[in-house]
Amino acid sequence: MVLTPTPVMNLEQPVTLQDLPVAVRRKVSIVVPCHNESEAIPELHTALLGLFAQLSAYDFEVICVDDGSSDDTLLQLVTLARRDRRFHVIELSRNFGKESALTAGLNEATGDAVIPFDADLQDPPELIPRMIEEWAAGAEVVLARRVDRTQDGFLKRKSAELFYQFHEKLSTISLPENVGDFRLIDRIVVDVLKQLPEHHRFMKGLFAWVGFRTVTLDYKRNARARGTTKFSGWKLWNFAIEGFTSFSTAPLKFWSYVGILGALTTLLYALVVVLRTLIYGVDVPGYASLLVAILFIGSLQLISVGVLGEYIGRIYMEAKNRPVYVIRKRY
Repeated sequence: MVLTPTPVMNLEQPVTLQDLPVAVRRKVSIVVPCHNESEAIPELHTALLGLFAQLSAYDFEVICVDDGSSDDTLLQLVTLARRDRRFHVIELSRNFGKESALTAGLNEATGDAVIPFDADLQDPPELIPRMIEEWAAGAEVVLARRVDRTQDGFLKRKSAELFYQFHEKLSTISLPENVGDFRLIDRIVVDVLKQLPEHHRFMKGLFAWVGFRTVTLDYKRNARARGTTKFSGWKLWNFAIEGFTSFSTAPLKFWSYVGILGALTTLLYALVVVLRTLIYGVDVPGYASLLVAILFIGSLQLISVGVLGEYIGRIYMEAKNRPVYVIRKRY
């Protein structure tokens, strides 16, 4: 399938706020996936109102996607949408996960640029004006790179570092390190992302895969404003596996090489046994070495079957062709 970007406004020449007449005011969509973020909603609203006042030359819309919250997040979002017409709420029928909620927000956004944004305010809204400046100057993707992650725990920082290192070695797609979902993407990029047909969506990888002219801004990540993180260690582990299997077949190739190495080792050992028998006669070795060899080879086989199963499972889920998410209601 050929992905054909839709035409957009010519951004070759730098544009300033004064250059934008009212007739061509550009719209920026902010996409906020929410799952049990009730405590953070008031501060999120306050922060965005200050942003809107600062960037009065642009029109804004906020797409809040309620991803099956079990608290009163949806009620607060709907109340907010009824008070402020710039806020729109998409209620999913259940918890589909952040990647699906983010996909729903991108599909619903109508702006000339889209900014995924977390409700916990760890990513500072103060960076958004700089993003928009780079976009107005011609950038099609503006990344926000975290240069200080001291607010995250040691284990989370270290695991993230290892993930990026392994992904860089295994995948043909290079992920920008310490860059999350917080970024600005032009409408041309959004339209290409919407054409990608896969259902298991690793959004960081998809953002990197589509390419386009990219600028990176550095920032220091804030402490979480309210609430607690929704990513446990087990979810982060599964998220990492999703990243590896979405953009690399290296794990499958690795176990092919392990099989070849094991076969060669077995052949060499067989030759040693034959020569030893011819020279020293038949001996009766103990069972310990045999048991260790069987358990070791059996463990390798189970691991390789597990890796193969990850890919087969992805094929199975994609073949079902189920939607990425289900919308219960729009507000």
